Amino acid sequence: MIDLDLIRQIALSFPETSEQPHFEKPSFKVGKKVFATYNGPHNRVCVKLSEIDQNVFSSFDTSIIFPVPNKWGKQGWTLINLLKVPEETLVDALTMAYCEVAPKKLSILVKQNRDE
Repeated sequence: MIDLDLIRQIALSFPETSEQPHFEKPSFKVGKKVFATYNGPHNRVCVKLSEIDQNVFSSFDTSIIFPVPNKWGKQGWTLINLLKVPEETLVDALTMAYCEVAPKKLSILVKQNRDE
């Protein structure tokens, strides 16, 4: 089962990532930018994706990954159902979210490590 411990392990593996509360929810940041938040009661994680990545991930299965249904969704914020998402897809989504908000030098480093 995917839980906060696994999300924390994945998110904190990225360079210069920290965990801080965001509106009483655990969030993961690079610098001052949030790339993911965890909502335990709803078994979801919310990630910041580019418009293209949001469309790609949402095309997988909209019952698993879908845009936040308001203006935040139009800005790339995307919900992931942790009860249904495959772990590999979650890792990919967290990686892309990190790369979306990270400084370019860190984003390039993570993408290079991913491709190896």
